[in-house]
Amino acid sequence: MLYALILVVSALLWATSLSSAVAQEPSNALSDKTAKAEPVSEIKLGYLRAYAPQLALSVLDVPPRDEGVAGAKVAVGDNNTTGTFLGQKFTLDVSEVRPDADVVPAFNDMVSKGALYILADLSATQLLSIADLARDKGVLILNVGATDDRLREEECSANTFHTAPTRTMLADGLAQYLIWKQWRRWVLIYGSHEPDKLFADALRRAATRFGGEIVAEKEFTDTGTARRTDTGVVQIQRQMPVFTQGFPDHDVMLVADESEVFGTYVPFRTWMPRPVAGTAGLIPSAWHPASEQWGGTQIQNRFAKANGRRMLSKDMAAWTAARIIGEAATRTQSADPEELADFIRADDFSIAAFKGQKLTFRKWNWQLRQPIFLGDGRSVVSTSPQEGFLHQFSELDTLGIDQPETRCVLK
Repeated sequence: MLYALILVVSALLWATSLSSAVAQEPSNALSDKTAKAEPVSEIKLGYLRAYAPQLALSVLDVPPRDEGVAGAKVAVGDNNTTGTFLGQKFTLDVSEVRPDADVVPAFNDMVSKGALYILADLSATQLLSIADLARDKGVLILNVGATDDRLREEECSANTFHTAPTRTMLADGLAQYLIWKQWRRWVLIYGSHEPDKLFADALRRAATRFGGEIVAEKEFTDTGTARRTDTGVVQIQRQMPVFTQGFPDHDVMLVADESEVFGTYVPFRTWMPRPVAGTAGLIPSAWHPASEQWGGTQIQNRFAKANGRRMLSKDMAAWTAARIIGEAATRTQSADPEELADFIRADDFSIAAFKGQKLTFRKWNWQLRQPIFLGDGRSVVSTSPQEGFLHQFSELDTLGIDQPETRCVLK
């Protein structure tokens, strides 16, 4: 008994001594770590957007105030999760201009604050106004908004990367599905504004490329009315069937109305009972808020938790752009724009973006290859490229302008 009591007392004394030593350790360890801490490399991203409140035919389609920016912020958070261990800190500076404004002053202000990677959510004209400036200053532009093919073709730039798909990619993704369904005869109705006509051109090109036939066309002229307030349900129900009357037999009615003048009113109001596709009905897009495949649930949940809504196409384009910079910085362990640009341009560069495969850039115009989602307001109907549309290099290159067709000369 006495021997056991001696053992217990000895153990208590040893534990007390050990506890005292451990209590002193943190301050010494913290002091050593502080002395040896590596300097943090700050990587500044800028988000330059053209913004003005937008109307839509349905209040459900009014773009969120933070569309695109929200995706970039989630990506910056993702970058910092890894960057913390590598001594890298990512920040995001957001600047807004009006859609018709000169963006050069805002661009110069961002660069003066150290942002050497600009996510551009601008019109094609605005983006082109800063492309040469960015090249001269060693700044990388990542286009997350403009779908204009000319930015990747006759007016392409070596320092501009595109995570937003082109109109031809969207049109080709839709056309492949219609051909796969054997719905080959199409009627095309399009708006009178320039973006509407550009998307109509992309649909005509897709028809020629994949064997569809546009049997008739008609323009819907914007007369400048207040749209939602001037057009009641009864008038719409009477006017839209009349507008779509007189077409030859067809399988699908294609709508090109990026300007949101009439397209939402077309489904279920056509003269002939036919499916609608394009900017209404079955819509091609870079992402769909209902996508849950290929890990999509994970990014959707994180995005919804951070922003209180589902992820839209522009959010995904911005997320992907910011993650491309994060991936390059992580892999190179550098914050130098030239090193990061070289890494992104390398043959083996790819980025994972919850789309079923790693995405890569087309070297002839720096457009990101990516699948196109086809969905309605509730779900993803299909994803293109469709089965059977083959390519000698990548099936993703069946979407949009391929290398033999390109007019891009990078400079």
